[in-house]
Amino acid sequence: MAEQPVESSMEKIVSLCKRRGFVFQSSEIYGGFNGFWDYGPYGIALKRAIERLWWNYMVESRNNVVGLDSTIICHPKTWKASGHVDRFGDIMCDCKVCKTRFRVDQMPDPATCTNCGSHDLTEPREFNLMMKTYVGPVFDEDHIAYLRAETCQPIFLDFHNIRIATRMQLPFGIAQVGKAFRNEITPRMFTFRSREFSQMEMEFFCADEGSMEWFEYWRDQRWNFYKLLNIDESKLRLAPHDKLAHYAKAAVDIEYQYPFGWGELEGIHHRGTWDMSQHQKFSEQPLEYLDQTTNTRFLPTVVETSVGLDRMTLAVLCNAYDEDRAPTQKEGMEDDVRIVLHFPASVAPVQVAFLPLSKKLNDNAQELQKKFIGRYRTELDVTGNIGKRYRRQDEIGTPFCVTFDFDSLEDNAVTVRERDTMKQDRVPVDGLKAYLDAKIFGE
Repeated sequence: MAEQPVESSMEKIVSLCKRRGFVFQSSEIYGGFNGFWDYGPYGIALKRAIERLWWNYMVESRNNVVGLDSTIICHPKTWKASGHVDRFGDIMCDCKVCKTRFRVDQMPDPATCTNCGSHDLTEPREFNLMMKTYVGPVFDEDHIAYLRAETCQPIFLDFHNIRIATRMQLPFGIAQVGKAFRNEITPRMFTFRSREFSQMEMEFFCADEGSMEWFEYWRDQRWNFYKLLNIDESKLRLAPHDKLAHYAKAAVDIEYQYPFGWGELEGIHHRGTWDMSQHQKFSEQPLEYLDQTTNTRFLPTVVETSVGLDRMTLAVLCNAYDEDRAPTQKEGMEDDVRIVLHFPASVAPVQVAFLPLSKKLNDNAQELQKKFIGRYRTELDVTGNIGKRYRRQDEIGTPFCVTFDFDSLEDNAVTVRERDTMKQDRVPVDGLKAYLDAKIFGE
């Protein structure tokens, strides 16, 4: 595949996402709502499959991590204790000529408007990123609340409840997947930087002694996870933080090379005892852990893994996007282009599509599909000629298409076409489950 310009490549992915029902601009009929995105039928299937893969990897396949689903709105003191109310913001300045707003730390030196080139800029000002709301019938200062800016803080609040209910002993982790909200000044780069997004976080509680070993363990575990998504390792890198928060011992980001450049995908952080100490201070509740083997109490140290589900989904889309070009045999005609999303079968929105060769065979194909609903994510595709249907399934990333033809009525076999190789196998219906299981599950 020929190298494409960055803008062209990203624009094609955005266009495909809308055309094939992956991602839409929120409230598009009203002109859209900047920083908010809706996931269509194939997009939500992809997103949920990635989430399930993460949950299985981080929670269900381990004995030392449990789950939580907390509220989006917590007690307002939560965000005072965490520092979000006082210090969670960006330093911004505005161009007086074109009115564009920029983060100061992302502007060139000397300060120049990257939109129009003007040097006539406002003084830097701080903008808080917390989304404010009100709880109760009265909209006043006493009823202010905030939509959570990250999913980790409620984990700290519920630490003791979870520990007591599950009888977990340190070290152990608590994981959560859920919505978070940030009042981004300049949301951009499609779903990469949004105002409403999903996070997948795990807070691992341990003693300070040995905590750096746990940090290194989770860093390696998180790097290995991307192999399950078939992410091109040449487009992944570890980026240790040069500057650490005052409470942190170590921090590293996993970055992905999107078409628009390198961007943070996930962070692994050694947060020390900061979070637990802050919530103990503000709540005036004891949050120490009692180690019964030594009969000592201490605040747990926390190692965090935090990844944006939307950013991960976008990375999977970008990694999967491909164009196959076949030279045309006719002079003056452009090459034939086949757009393909090479999703791994584990997260593909549709894993197996069933295609009747003729409308007369629709019922037969549907009866066959029913045998596999619930085992795989399936679709019955009956619209258009078989070639167009193959192309449509390629564009949504379906790894296997099963075609029921007139010969199937006689030999009780179907043709399975593989997306990546376009190889076609004739498979007996009785052996189709074993064939697909081997391809999809490796069984």
